Amino acid sequence: MWWGLRRPGAVPCSRLHARQVAWEWQLGHLSDAVELVVSELVTNGVRAVEGLTSSRYGGRWAPGRPPVRLWLHGQQQRIAVQVWDGSDQLPARRPADPGAESGRGLLLVESVSDAWGSYRPPRSSGKVVWATLH
Repeated sequence: MWWGLRRPGAVPCSRLHARQVAWEWQLGHLSDAVELVVSELVTNGVRAVEGLTSSRYGGRWAPGRPPVRLWLHGQQQRIAVQVWDGSDQLPARRPADPGAESGRGLLLVESVSDAWGSYRPPRSSGKVVWATLH
């Protein structure tokens, strides 16, 4: 399931969408963790595209601020989350500053998911950050 996000409400909408999808797939036991992972990855994606003026996805160039794309894949007792954004900078987990208001997102993703990572898709700018949960 793919969902493109452009509006300021992208993060809360994506959280609600992920929770609903987990419930529909009868994976409600994963809904809290999936909601957290989606929230963190979409937040990072929205921040990453700030200031970008174009992107390329699947070989197609598009002017303007790139969307953030969310995919959820369900199989048996597992959900995979993928988030694409138009920034070429791959995510890097960094030590959290105890006084900082942000910077812990990837630590949270790592703590609640079975695995996570990122890659640059072919014929596209940007990257996909993914996580799996079961």
